[in-house]
Amino acid sequence: MDLFDPPFQALLLGVLQGLTEFLPISSSAHLILLPWFFQWNHPLLDSLPFDVALHAGTLLAILWYFWRDWLGLLGGFFRILRRGRVQDVRERMILYLLLATLPAGVAGFLLEKIIESTFRNPALITLPLIFVSGLMVYAERRRHLSRPLEAMNLRDALVIGCAQAAALLPGVSRSGITITAGLFRGYGREAATRFSFLLSAPAIAGATLLQGRHLFSASPDEWPLIAMGFSSSAVVGYAAIAFLLRYLRGHTLNLFVVYRLVLSALVIFWILWKG
Repeated sequence: MDLFDPPFQALLLGVLQGLTEFLPISSSAHLILLPWFFQWNHPLLDSLPFDVALHAGTLLAILWYFWRDWLGLLGGFFRILRRGRVQDVRERMILYLLLATLPAGVAGFLLEKIIESTFRNPALITLPLIFVSGLMVYAERRRHLSRPLEAMNLRDALVIGCAQAAALLPGVSRSGITITAGLFRGYGREAATRFSFLLSAPAIAGATLLQGRHLFSASPDEWPLIAMGFSSSAVVGYAAIAFLLRYLRGHTLNLFVVYRLVLSALVIFWILWKG
């Protein structure tokens, strides 16, 4: 397969989605920049059915990796319904995840069409790539606490949820901005990352369910490409989650800051060079 072979493009975009959805480098930016750079123009790979499949793959990765957490949270949810009150940390976490999901849901409902039509320009994408890199560096330098996830409260959840809403802009990175917000609130890197990943599930699930009907508009000969994108994003997404949780136990976000800045510089150079 060569770079212009649709199966290879579908596979590569799935791998890219799996990596960049969870690493703090912006999946939306990469899914815009890669086809732009290579001038890929296959209609399916720039369509809603394929986009839904990629996000469904990363949703599967989150559910797969954190399956014990989800079972515990689901059990806690039914206990809340049965008792009518919240009693323990896990049950409070359910409320915090729901609260933190609201800002992105509201922002997406109000602004999605504007963002889709205005902020997908490669030159504009470099701005949030650079700006959030600065926030990541600042959060690391001012970090003086290492609160565990069990210390989460309503204010922290709301702050992190508002940060997630900003990730609607390509180049911000949902994981990057929510982990950074967690660091600003005094959480350790691993705790902030874990909450970021758990928080991503309702957001991705909501978007996938809302757009899921578009999968049925794909023709039978397009389903192999959709399956390749879905499966590669799921497998690579699982590996990316495991990697980042391990990596941030002993390292800062600086590696990803460097990558974001280099990517921004390359995009700017390419735009200027191509005129």
